Amino acid sequence: MKSAVKYQTPKGLTAETVKAISRRKNEPKWMLDFRLKSYTQFLAKKLPIWAQSKLIDEINFDQITYYLSTSDKPQNSWDDVPDDIKQTFDKIGIPQAERQFLAGVSAQFESEVVYHHIKKELDDQGVIFCDMDTGLREYPEIVKKYFASVVPANDNKFSALNSAVWSGGSFIYVPKNTKVRLPLQAYFRINAESFGQFERTLIIADEGSDVHYIEGCTAPVYSTYSLHAAVVELIALPGSHIRYTTVQNWSKNIYNLVTKRAFVYENAFVEWVDGNLGSRLTMKYPSVYLLGNGAKGDILSIAYAGKDQYQDAGAKAIHLANNTSSTIISKSISKDGGRTSFRGTVNVGRGYSGVKNRVRCDALLLDDRSRSDTYPTIKVAEPTAFVEHEASVSKIGDAQLFYLTSRGLSESAAASLIVNGFISQFTKELPFEYAIELNRLIDLEMEGSVG
Repeated sequence: MKSAVKYQTPKGLTAETVKAISRRKNEPKWMLDFRLKSYTQFLAKKLPIWAQSKLIDEINFDQITYYLSTSDKPQNSWDDVPDDIKQTFDKIGIPQAERQFLAGVSAQFESEVVYHHIKKELDDQGVIFCDMDTGLREYPEIVKKYFASVVPANDNKFSALNSAVWSGGSFIYVPKNTKVRLPLQAYFRINAESFGQFERTLIIADEGSDVHYIEGCTAPVYSTYSLHAAVVELIALPGSHIRYTTVQNWSKNIYNLVTKRAFVYENAFVEWVDGNLGSRLTMKYPSVYLLGNGAKGDILSIAYAGKDQYQDAGAKAIHLANNTSSTIISKSISKDGGRTSFRGTVNVGRGYSGVKNRVRCDALLLDDRSRSDTYPTIKVAEPTAFVEHEASVSKIGDAQLFYLTSRGLSESAAASLIVNGFISQFTKELPFEYAIELNRLIDLEMEGSVG
């Protein structure tokens, strides 16, 4: 069902499009100037040819709608959300999840957040959780200090695009020594055809604080392609902890090109838990920049590529302080001619002692038509650093299938069981409800995979 449009820009990207978005949001001049400079940088940047994928050349930037709104402002009650939009989120189960185990929820439909709510106890603790537009309007000093400080607009072509036309996303600030007991969640839905969604997320965990943020993304299937190019910036100040969990199940007409990066200061800890299903092309490499002594970063990801899909995912760990540690674990599954790539970077600067890093990437191929590649880059300038890398590629064996089918399972159910076991290291890190949902999605993808 298509929702009534309140406002949208014409197809294609021009300076006037950028100005129209900023004008619609009634933004301060510094943000408009930032957007226009980013637009110029976007035009100057080339597409990333190192990905070795012709898919990215299929993006027609002139046919994309860069801003589309179906509401005038976020609502804090589901009863006030337009019925057709609420029905979409009901089907996904967001209101139910909020009641059961979430501390706050933000739901974005196309370019704007349509629903937002945070529990009063977090409000009383001084936790800020709102959409990025509200953050810019109500907390301008914090936003101006940290916005684009982790991912500058000129970092890459798609971060420049996001910086020019960003809309929605999440802004979170957790005060000193505050523990957010339940997860905060944002949900992003693309419902329009030939559309671009460019949310911007900024999370700041002050000293000694702790927060878990979950994001989920979906879109219906259309015959034309849409673009999702988000930017996520995390700032973990000394002694804090941020866990950022993503479960994306985009339809196969979405180009998912996202930049995610964290600055981690003294004795702070950042975890990326990243699940990638769906999309035509995903390019995403969550990063940790370990900037303070004792900082730690863990990145755990899975990627599933089926027919006509390419999941180019990975991670980066940059060590720029003493006694820092990082772990990168990647699992990928390729089926029906799908292709997965692990692209990882580990960089240890000279003079930083006590650095430890471990990288492990495992690929599972379900047939002879599928493909998996590994592109590790390791640069170590400090001789005392301890760095290890291991990788494996495997197939489902006949002996495994025989063992399980001899105990009454169909071949398809046996293959699903093996795949779910392969990614169990990832699913056990998810909240229970998400782990069940992910296993169900894998089972659906695996139907008819054998025989």
